[in-house]
Amino acid sequence: MSQPTALLEMRHISKAFAGVPALQDVSFTCRAGTVHALLGENGAGKSTLIKILAGAYQADAGAILYKEQQYAHLTTRQALDNGIRIIYQELNLLPELSVLANVFLGHEPRTRWGLLDHKAMREQAQALFARLGIVLDPDRLVGDLSVANQQMVEIAKALSQQADLIVMDEPSAILAGDELARLFTMISALKAQGVTIIYISHRLPEIFAIADEVTVLRDGRVVGTRLIDQVTRPELIQMMVGRPLEEIFPPSQGARGEPVLTVDNLSAGPVRNVTFTLHRGEIVGLAGMVGSGRTELARAIFGADQRRTGTVTLQGVELDRQTPQQAIAAGLALAPEDRKQQGLFLDQPIRHNLTLPILQRLTQYGFIQRSQESVLVEQARGDLSIQMASAGQAVQYLSGGNQQKVVLAKWLQTKPAVMILDEPTRGIDVGAKFEIYHLMRRLTDAGVAILMISSELPEILGMSDRILVMHDGEIAGELSHATATEEKIMELATTGTAITP
Repeated sequence: MSQPTALLEMRHISKAFAGVPALQDVSFTCRAGTVHALLGENGAGKSTLIKILAGAYQADAGAILYKEQQYAHLTTRQALDNGIRIIYQELNLLPELSVLANVFLGHEPRTRWGLLDHKAMREQAQALFARLGIVLDPDRLVGDLSVANQQMVEIAKALSQQADLIVMDEPSAILAGDELARLFTMISALKAQGVTIIYISHRLPEIFAIADEVTVLRDGRVVGTRLIDQVTRPELIQMMVGRPLEEIFPPSQGARGEPVLTVDNLSAGPVRNVTFTLHRGEIVGLAGMVGSGRTELARAIFGADQRRTGTVTLQGVELDRQTPQQAIAAGLALAPEDRKQQGLFLDQPIRHNLTLPILQRLTQYGFIQRSQESVLVEQARGDLSIQMASAGQAVQYLSGGNQQKVVLAKWLQTKPAVMILDEPTRGIDVGAKFEIYHLMRRLTDAGVAILMISSELPEILGMSDRILVMHDGEIAGELSHATATEEKIMELATTGTAITP
């Protein structure tokens, strides 16, 4: 069979910021009616390339050929008029407006008298939803929808504007299970209807599940483009990071120690009657669907959310005041799911973020001892391989992987006995994941206990010594590392019961 014709060609694109190259002689071809994955570590140039396509940036050199018409650069208006739509990881919706209003915002159908044509809007919206195979209440406020359904609204919004090419930037970062399957089904439907998809993700299993072709960027250059059935996962990883990288999760080197954290009959929010014990030197994975209560459980253990019933005992001390301050003092740390909103002060320097939990230790006569602070920052930079310009650099300018390392370094300053890591590798590239996995193993080998919440089943299976699976606010079951499989986890997560023999 002949290859589909090229819808988009970006030829010899170069772009620099303040003299620092972001893209160098990048050529990228995307064929009509296909899913083309764009891979690369954070800082590889993916976002810059997409912003040039969207008209947000102008390339310093190169040209764009789209629908057989050549442009020195596209303006945002030209991109929109040509049916190019970008769906960013941070969704661009107005939560206080309805689904219907968001879908047609800025291009609402009008009557002959210039008034909003509500009947036409509803008819067109239902046609869009049918095209995508989804069911949404057009009158419901977007802010009341799940993140997965908000993403569906974004895609419907793009289609309402006659999209021919949709760029999806990390669309699965907050999805798992059925929600992820819905996204893949929708992408397949769009592809069947002739819509072209550029799919950006750090999750390699997804790329092999939905992509036709994959292009890898590294350090602002194209490493290569491959048909997905002609490349392996190890080859893609080596293309991304520039070195062989065994895709094997580091095994535990030490024996499990004594119990260090005991949770007994805990209820809080949607969480009901949860009981488990965490031992020194082990990683316990906490799996479950989005909405199963994993994050709420972590917050209740840490004291960020109030408990209705139950006790939490850390190193023999019951945390009875239910405050994060008491938890931290007792040796508990929580790296939250949303590092940007809950884990960091983005506009503050790295040094302020990194030493925030131990300011009392660094303060003398009301003044922070800058020399001690600098020593700690440099030590963290070396221990965690944090790539930063200086300790005074604002955290918001770091890559996602380096931001996550700052979050982890911040809590390591408290010398915790137990760390709760909620989605520790979400939205970061494979090289940074590899480093964080090895850091986690170094911590457990030193006796730290880790409760790891993750929506990525390979991560749960690869890193966990034991696995707890949540369903509808409760622990549905426990699996050992040796006996756990994706099927067993999903059965517990979706039905609350184990697979019957």
